Amino acid sequence: MRTIRLITSCLVAGVALLSAAIAAAQTTPVRLRGAITAIDDKTVTIATREGTTVNVKLADNWTVGLVVPASLADIKPGTFVGIASLGSDADRTALEVLVFPDAMKGSNEGHYPWDLQPSSMMTNATVATVSGVADGQTLKLDYKGGGTQTIKVKPGTPIVTFQPGKREDAKVGAKVFVGAQKAADGSMTAGRLNVGKDGMMPPM
Repeated sequence: MRTIRLITSCLVAGVALLSAAIAAAQTTPVRLRGAITAIDDKTVTIATREGTTVNVKLADNWTVGLVVPASLADIKPGTFVGIASLGSDADRTALEVLVFPDAMKGSNEGHYPWDLQPSSMMTNATVATVSGVADGQTLKLDYKGGGTQTIKVKPGTPIVTFQPGKREDAKVGAKVFVGAQKAADGSMTAGRLNVGKDGMMPPM
């Protein structure tokens, strides 16, 4: 009887783990970077940086976030940022910095692989300290679970933030960064388009 209970418990645990893995796979976004080639209230077509063309269905309540320039002066202790970076945990350098508006603090918090460049990482975290160094500034970041990263931001590193946008900003030719959900049939859906202001390519 004890053996049967053990086997049953293992099967239940296995099913739970499999379900969790499937759920995670279903919710992982496909990141699209490129330019809009066609759009209406239902679908946007994006020419991606990889050279492909992708059709994305737009949610009924889809919104636009404008990606606009920011500066190191906007980054101070307590600021919530998203930084794509390269290097090791002992020597990490920013590829770009996104300064989140206060209303978005805590978004996707953590440190995880990113696809801006091969081997790049993304750290969404709160700035603990800002220190000046010879070739830029160093940010110490803290994120949930007790995690911490120290990332150097060199002069010339793209620094941006979000502003509310209008659907009219998502027009043919606009540069975009989109996190789309991919269904089992291969179709993609998005509820938000991040559009670079004045033709800027979102650096994320």
